[in-house]
Amino acid sequence: MSKRCVKALVAGKVQGVWYRRAVQEQALQRGVTGHAKNLPDGSVEVLLCGEGEAVNQVAAWLWQGPPNARVTHVELESIEPRDPDNFLTL
Repeated sequence: MSKRCVKALVAGKVQGVWYRRAVQEQALQRGVTGHAKNLPDGSVEVLLCGEGEAVNQVAAWLWQGPPNARVTHVELESIEPRDPDNFLTL
């Protein structure tokens, strides 16, 4: 099992639509840890760490989001693997 971490910046209508909570649910279902955090510019920063395929699945889901979200851009960056204990919404 290969460990992987990615940081994503998600733009569009992603604040005030339960986006962070929905990302948390997707991550926890797949055993992925990290965080989702609102940024001042209206985007959301997401950190995903876990088994490579599980991280890829959540990263792909970021384009979908919850029903009221309208994602216009997702920028992914692979980062050094870390070991967060759980998935937080900040």
